[in-house]
Amino acid sequence: MIKIIDYGAGNLQSVVKAFRFIGGEIEVTADGDSLMGADAAVLPGVGAFGDAMESLNRSGMRQPVLDFIASGRPFLGICLGMQLLFEGSEETPGVRGLGVFKGEILRIPDAPGLKIPHMGWNSLRIQKPGGLFSGLGENPYVYFVHSYYLKARQREIVSSTTEYGVEIDASVQSGNLFGTQFHPEKSGKSGLKMLANFVSLIKKSR
Repeated sequence: MIKIIDYGAGNLQSVVKAFRFIGGEIEVTADGDSLMGADAAVLPGVGAFGDAMESLNRSGMRQPVLDFIASGRPFLGICLGMQLLFEGSEETPGVRGLGVFKGEILRIPDAPGLKIPHMGWNSLRIQKPGGLFSGLGENPYVYFVHSYYLKARQREIVSSTTEYGVEIDASVQSGNLFGTQFHPEKSGKSGLKMLANFVSLIKKSR
């Protein structure tokens, strides 16, 4: 069972629909005990970093999320859900993230002809084949919606990058912990393949 974490700050339905489309066994939960009974978990997120962390803290889900990640079971953070895995964001200085990884969440710099937020399709440069990217080509196209981007300090966790006025760390992987700045649930066949790969990883981890 994959639990989608509902902390009041995520676009849950598109993620739920995508997993159901590929045959994933899904349940939405806002309960820490329920989360700890899952085989895998997904942390979605849209909106501002500070608001999302406030919602996560207020919902009582911060510590269960950290406990689940520490358990080593498969975990996927999507878009803002990936950013929350880091220490903080330039978007809301002084607000602590989950601090699972070290790195900076920075605003995409203004540049002539560059629209912010970044909304659209970009190709990835795969740094870590396999995992979510098993069975995909070297430069899959995926869909982004964001104004802030990750610059990871731990370069070994970066699994793909892209370019949008600056090099963006587009995804991370460390063991069974994954994060994507892009939205796999909105990325067509490539994104659905990534979610199917995540489901396959869950089965292997049991």
